Amino acid sequence: MTAAVMLIGIVLMIVIHEGGHFLAAKAFNIKATQAFFGFGPKLWSITRGETEYGIKAIPLGGYVRIIGMSPGEPVAPEDADRTYRAAPFWQKTIVVLAGIASHFVVAFLLFFIVFSVWGQIARDESGDRVPTLTLALVARTTPDGAPAPARIAGFEEGDVLTSLDAAVVTSWTGFVDLVQDRGGDSVVIGYDRGGEPAQVPVTLALIERPLVVDGEAQTDDNGNAITEEIGYFGAAPEIERFNDGFLSNIGAAGSALVTAMWEGVKGLWALIVGFPDLLRGLFTGDDEILNEVRPITPIGLVRIAGPLESTLGILALVNVFVGIVNVIPLYPLDGGHFAVAVYEKVTGRVTDVAKLAPIAAVVVLFLVSVGLVGLYLDIFRPLQL
Repeated sequence: MTAAVMLIGIVLMIVIHEGGHFLAAKAFNIKATQAFFGFGPKLWSITRGETEYGIKAIPLGGYVRIIGMSPGEPVAPEDADRTYRAAPFWQKTIVVLAGIASHFVVAFLLFFIVFSVWGQIARDESGDRVPTLTLALVARTTPDGAPAPARIAGFEEGDVLTSLDAAVVTSWTGFVDLVQDRGGDSVVIGYDRGGEPAQVPVTLALIERPLVVDGEAQTDDNGNAITEEIGYFGAAPEIERFNDGFLSNIGAAGSALVTAMWEGVKGLWALIVGFPDLLRGLFTGDDEILNEVRPITPIGLVRIAGPLESTLGILALVNVFVGIVNVIPLYPLDGGHFAVAVYEKVTGRVTDVAKLAPIAAVVVLFLVSVGLVGLYLDIFRPLQL
């Protein structure tokens, strides 16, 4: 079900983006001759008025053909007054930026829906999420690949932990401390399921992990990582949430959007500067590199679709990232079209198409390369969540 939501969300993202350009052009009587979802061979189309609407074979984007938008494009004499290039600067700006703006508007609305339906996430004084004692996830295995104790004991999502042996559990942190001190021991864990209290014996696993002090991994004099053995249960908690109403959720959605934009800028920069390392990791099979910086395509997004809340959140982040990519002032991205319009407004000169072609070629080559790498990884080395 949520995989379908993810797929529909991606399709709608593309349609809304191109629809923004299309509606803005129509509003200013700028002629748009084509509006297609996808690229490549045409699968279906229908013409209404002066515009051909349709679907193409490769569902990795879409486009609206607005006459005169590409510098140097030939234009029929009868359409000269209805071209993008003939429009005033402010109209060009709206036509170009309408698609970009759509991503941030959609992301804001998705964040608002998530907060309104599921609530905002509570945080402590340090800004960390506040966990509850209700289980949100029961792991299948330990980090070593053995069956997880919680799974063996029959725990389910929604169970509320109440005790461990004789100790009453009052917080998730307290429960984790008890578990980590009892690695390898057999304990009795109390819980509540649907209002019915119960207890079950559990043999806690013993796992090894790097020793971390004040957020830093500890090493010995030779630079080797210092490890420690701790107890392991194999479950993750739900996070405490609250809902303070419409205005509060509006503010939270705005804050989430700003945070997502900043993280998106950092992520895009990491992808650009880390692309050579990504290629190296692709050919050497270095999972550490691939997990640090890797692109993801709609195939991967559909595969990682989880609960509806997280799916909507991911769609919001994808919209933000695509919007940020399109802001880049390089032709043929939307930001590049805007940069050309600004240049022509400031200088009064018509853009030299020959100078734009190499830039466009580099941008397209990079985007296609990233897309192909992401496609390969999503098919042959999918994310494991």
